[in-house]
Amino acid sequence: MGGLARTLRAHSMPESRRPVTHAHRSHAARGFTLIEIMVVIVILGVLAALVVPSVLSRTDDARNVAAKSDLAAIRQALKLYRLDNQRYPTTEQGLAALVTKPVDPPLPPNWKPGGYLEKLPRDPWGHAYQYLNPGLKSDVDVFTYGADGQPGGTGADADLGSWDL
Repeated sequence: MGGLARTLRAHSMPESRRPVTHAHRSHAARGFTLIEIMVVIVILGVLAALVVPSVLSRTDDARNVAAKSDLAAIRQALKLYRLDNQRYPTTEQGLAALVTKPVDPPLPPNWKPGGYLEKLPRDPWGHAYQYLNPGLKSDVDVFTYGADGQPGGTGADADLGSWDL
């Protein structure tokens, strides 16, 4: 009973008067060693080396998806423009004809007040979308030159157009 009684008495005392036992000392002095910290850092480094490349390639995929979404919205706005005005905007009028009424001929006879798009989006790489009427791949072409902003290219630099939808 001596040990149990001593433990019960020590726990019933105020914190400041409790005797310091071996269990209390080892708990208070316990911390991380330099080796434990280094092991954690190495593990985090290995995980980062494995995860970062796959995350970076996902950004290119996300940009392509965003560009395709923009192209689809622009293409839809062009179709509405054509329904109202019996023709697509000319290459010279460009995609701006979807936001503001063209002042260059041929003037659209039934241009919808407020336009067909609230504003012209820029591609995910910050460049303006390109427009051709007549198009090279369909009646009209809307496209982006990709990350490099230049015709051609592969991967993130590849051209992406309404013909890819």
